[in-house]
Amino acid sequence: MKNKDNKIAVALKYDKENIAPKVIAKGKGEIAEKIIQEAEKNNINTVENKDLVEDLINLEIGQVIPERLYMAVAEILAFVYELDKKKGENFEK
Repeated sequence: MKNKDNKIAVALKYDKENIAPKVIAKGKGEIAEKIIQEAEKNNINTVENKDLVEDLINLEIGQVIPERLYMAVAEILAFVYELDKKKGENFEK
């Protein structure tokens, strides 16, 4: 989304303690911009998926993603994992 005010961002984290990834940050507008900037600053890959982010933004921080989103999120995590492998980074960090 080109307009800063319309930007939406959701950060997910997956660890083995949870059954599925959970929301660790979310926001619109300036908050979304800050989430993206923080990811870039920490070399965390970002992926743009308008349909998925519109579902994820409705979840609460700390909430595990619902089962209906597993496949879409799994595809993104697999893509990010491959990007990290190409950069020689550890996906587990």
